[in-house]
Amino acid sequence: MGRLKKRRPPKLFVYRGRRIRLKNEYLVRRFWCLLLTPLFLAVSLAFHLPLLLARNWSAYSAVYIVVSIVVAGLACGLVAFLYYFFRYENHIQRVHRQKLARMIWDNGWHGRSLTGRRMGARSMFVGGSHGGFSGRVRRYVRMWYKRRGQVLTVIVEPDMGQAQDGIKYMPERLETGLNCDLIEDSRDDYGYLKYVFLFDSVYGRIMIDKVTVGNGRMRLMEAVYWDINGEPHMIVGGGTGGGKTYFLLSIIYALLRDTDAVLTICDPKNSMLVDLGEILPDVHLMPERITDALYRFQDSMMKRYAEMKRHPEYETGKKYHELGFVPHFLILDEFVSYFDAVGRERDSVWNALRSVANMGREAGFFLILATQRPDGTHLPTAVRDQFNFRVALGHLYDQGYAMMFGDAKKTFFQKPIKGRGYYTNGRGVLPEFFAPFVPEDFKFLDEIRKVWEARNGGDKSSTVLEFDIDMEL
Repeated sequence: MGRLKKRRPPKLFVYRGRRIRLKNEYLVRRFWCLLLTPLFLAVSLAFHLPLLLARNWSAYSAVYIVVSIVVAGLACGLVAFLYYFFRYENHIQRVHRQKLARMIWDNGWHGRSLTGRRMGARSMFVGGSHGGFSGRVRRYVRMWYKRRGQVLTVIVEPDMGQAQDGIKYMPERLETGLNCDLIEDSRDDYGYLKYVFLFDSVYGRIMIDKVTVGNGRMRLMEAVYWDINGEPHMIVGGGTGGGKTYFLLSIIYALLRDTDAVLTICDPKNSMLVDLGEILPDVHLMPERITDALYRFQDSMMKRYAEMKRHPEYETGKKYHELGFVPHFLILDEFVSYFDAVGRERDSVWNALRSVANMGREAGFFLILATQRPDGTHLPTAVRDQFNFRVALGHLYDQGYAMMFGDAKKTFFQKPIKGRGYYTNGRGVLPEFFAPFVPEDFKFLDEIRKVWEARNGGDKSSTVLEFDIDMEL
């Protein structure tokens, strides 16, 4: 038997980012003063040094002095503008560090010693008094700031002091104050709290051709991935015109292009997904056909389990991809419309969905449902809880967000951007989300046809429908 690893002492040097210190409270002002003051003096000196060396006092006049000050000021303004324009990211990082320092100060997350001295400057002494004495700052809560591209990381050391209770509410403050969205909330091996944010999420939006699938993960934004094997099943919610259908088409396009996945596509409202029936073999429209497809999907999953058991390399705990099996996806748009039309078979549909949601992960069978309102009447909570990756696009009311994400402590904002919303991957955070951008000249039918024909070696005969959409109509 193997031996358990012994606990090793922590590393002596671990880079966590820039330490937030008391002096950072006026970091931006101090930086500009240190940058522009020498420049102002240098330009002014260029005007006055020749006259000072020549001792030509008669050349001095009020106009000459004003001109020298104006030129020096213009030079400082030009340098400040160029720095702000070309080094804006560095400026934003200083603003963030200054805000963090002021947050620590204003919330009293620091220690102080009773020295009996009179209060001095704010940067040296704590405002207020304690028992008639002023307190000199002797300990600042340990916090680090780091930014890489659009990803911003804040690390805090829980010190069991007066900052302990306030730290748990810090992510909500940072989301609002730094204009970012929390994407990870964890604790590292050394006990430090680690908060990872996505800054300016709109700039993390990617084009449709950048949506890729590899190693069981689908890239949806610059720093957002759907871990298909680790976070199985997806539910997409949102009102009409929010971009749900285009988002589903983007997922279908990426799966067909980058994987050998088998797709079952269902669209009870006869919208854009039905048009894929001209290309793909397993597209359904009528509720009866969709129900049959769902049952077949469930049966295929059970057969997959039997095949995995008979596989010569099978071992307990091995997943489908480790044995060489391809994933299957059932994509169902407007689930509520379909569910309202099934009538007496609702219980059977629920059981089939529950079976796939509970057992599909290891066998490689995944569900992608889209709906306007994922309420408990149409999608039971026991089934909905199995959808680890959830996306809400477009406008939703507070009740709709509660149905999608549960009792989330999040302030939701609406922006007039199509394909914009929120998402969660089951880790308790709700960052802002932007669906892949689709250019106007991108034709899904043409591109999916090319991908499908390339997958089948240019054989167009493989695009014959299993169920003729015209017959269903």
